[in-house]
Amino acid sequence: MLEAAVQGYLVSLGLILAIGAQNAFVLRQGLRREHVAAVVAVCALSDALLIGVGVAGFGALSATLPWIGEVMRWAGVAFLLVYGALRFRAAAKGGEALRPAEGDVAPLRRVIATALLLTWANPHVYLDTVVLIGSIAAQHAPYRLVFGIAAALASLSFFAALGFGARALAPIFARPAAWVWLEVGVGVTMWAIAAGLAFG
Repeated sequence: MLEAAVQGYLVSLGLILAIGAQNAFVLRQGLRREHVAAVVAVCALSDALLIGVGVAGFGALSATLPWIGEVMRWAGVAFLLVYGALRFRAAAKGGEALRPAEGDVAPLRRVIATALLLTWANPHVYLDTVVLIGSIAAQHAPYRLVFGIAAALASLSFFAALGFGARALAPIFARPAAWVWLEVGVGVTMWAIAAGLAFG
């Protein structure tokens, strides 16, 4: 059970750490101190819902088709290897400094709508949460629920740290080198999890 929880947390955290529009938006809102709690809640609850769909869906599917777990295991390994390679490639390119745009305070409704759009209109979120996390969770029967809860907690803790800790991180992540190290760390995590799936 502990292994399922740790794996769930690390898989989710590794996937969510990748630099993207959603994380950039959360960080921007945190740097500007605008509606941070609402943005964190929208992103974390959306992830939790999608993770739940993935964990429940693949659990039911694997009960009907016992061989699907092995197929998804190797699909997960392949995805993690490619995903890690993409992070290493991003690091090799030198990273990007992330600077929030200046301007007036945006209305809460617009901020929430933007957070929802960046989450639900992104096709990668479905691959990460429903497909990948769901398929890896199927490998941790009978502790799929523990895996899913840990994955959702990783999402919540990351978005909360990113949003509310943004002011402290601002001087660090204004430098491209910080993003390079972040990308390398994500790549190593993804490849380590892939190795665990393949040889575990």
